[in-house]
Amino acid sequence: MSWTRPADLRAQVQKLWDRGELLASLVTGESPFPKRLVLKGPTSTEMADRFDEARAWIGELRVMPHCRVEMRDFKHRVFGANAVPQEAWIDTVEDALALIGKVRDATRLTALTNVTRKRQPQLLGWLAKRPLRALELADEWGRLLEIVVWLQVHPRSDVYLRQVDIPGVHSKFIEAHRGVLIELLDIVMSPEVIDSSATGVSQFAKRYGFRDKPARIRFRVLDPEHALLPGDLIQDITLDAESFARLDSKISRVFITENEINFLAFPQVKDSLVIFGAGYGFEMLRKAEWLSRCRIHYWGDIDTHGFAILDQLRCQFDHVESLMMGRNTLLEFETLWGEEDKQTLRDLPRLNPEEMALYNDLRDNRIRKNLRLEQERIGFGWVESALALTVI
Repeated sequence: MSWTRPADLRAQVQKLWDRGELLASLVTGESPFPKRLVLKGPTSTEMADRFDEARAWIGELRVMPHCRVEMRDFKHRVFGANAVPQEAWIDTVEDALALIGKVRDATRLTALTNVTRKRQPQLLGWLAKRPLRALELADEWGRLLEIVVWLQVHPRSDVYLRQVDIPGVHSKFIEAHRGVLIELLDIVMSPEVIDSSATGVSQFAKRYGFRDKPARIRFRVLDPEHALLPGDLIQDITLDAESFARLDSKISRVFITENEINFLAFPQVKDSLVIFGAGYGFEMLRKAEWLSRCRIHYWGDIDTHGFAILDQLRCQFDHVESLMMGRNTLLEFETLWGEEDKQTLRDLPRLNPEEMALYNDLRDNRIRKNLRLEQERIGFGWVESALALTVI
């Protein structure tokens, strides 16, 4: 039986709640009520053939609270005149909220709206657009507004989040709510104090003028004659990107590898250093202009992501050469092949023809499905031989 039951009418109102329409009306004052609901009842034939069921259905709807049911006359030669539901209406937002048991939540949003109207009226539009999210943040809303006010008073403050001094607010709270703060701050802050090039929660600090943890570059000088510190110990050094960029180095060759043990075990090479790579994050090397005069060799895994990282590195330095990422290395260590979890399939325009051919074979699974050869599986004798040929 497809007749509309009280539960169906409640479900229609629940959809209004799930879409945020009921709560939005509390913020804007623009009520969608009275609102007619979809009501499907028995046909004339069904009224005659299933009169007892129809009468029970009529009784359910007539006693349904918070819903106005309009009736029509139905006359039958056997059953006589009867009033049958024709339309169902919700007259007010209060009725809608009571029908689905959301009065308490609505009261909370009204309180949030009143506070926002007094302190940050520019954010009323956000409340109307995202009322369900606002309810999730109800307990934190006051502190979020305090943060907004602080940034309005201290735009592009050039301090660390740890230095933001707001009673009841600590830096971890700000970090945990960066996503919603971006939405709020983009509404209330002047465009000229927002760095629009910095997007996503990871660049929250840069977007709004906070100091961020400096990018750090870990490297080893491979030629003792160019050691940065006295002594003959292995010098595993980490510098912030700014300091790395100012190195007055006589280095002429740079190797980049993604595996830490390979980085630590990398053999001595004249006039060279090795950098411990950071996956897809090579932006930190951009300021080191002296790298442009060096030969740069990238050694990554032989898989689709390894070639994607190589391609991205060439965005920064188009003269980068791949190292031990060719087909001969792959075939030499066939017994050590592994499987890549999730391949990248996009085109990589900065690969040379040989690299592109191998990359296409990998992403198209022409050799083996999801094939990868991790760089740490390559024999060290092979590494030393490859380096000897590279530095000739």
